[in-house]
Amino acid sequence: MSMSDPLGDMLTRIRNGQQAHKQAIQSPASNMRTNVLEVLQREGYIRGYSREEIGPGIAELKIELKYVDGEPVIREITRVSKPGRRVYSRISELPRVYNGLGISILSTPRGVMSDNEARAANVGGEILCRVF
Repeated sequence: MSMSDPLGDMLTRIRNGQQAHKQAIQSPASNMRTNVLEVLQREGYIRGYSREEIGPGIAELKIELKYVDGEPVIREITRVSKPGRRVYSRISELPRVYNGLGISILSTPRGVMSDNEARAANVGGEILCRVF
């Protein structure tokens, strides 16, 4: 059976893995998931990730979660733009997450990037998720 929201599935796996204090979790691989993980790693929310081939044409992402003093670095991770309701924003209307303490991850014409990078590049797009 196909999945209707692959990115939402990965975010839920991250959320559940941190609640269970797992060191690493696995998720099916895709380009969108890899791009979002790249932003999370660049912003310091996860320790890292790697792509593992498990069969011909089938790959998984191993995501290493990050903790500080036993507490997860990611306090909240929520999907904003869903398959049933897409959310787009101009750069001038892009909301700040917890007054700049968190980030939004956007899919823009220049690729997937955080809200700070989008403001620097002066480009808007679809708000994929919020992380705090």
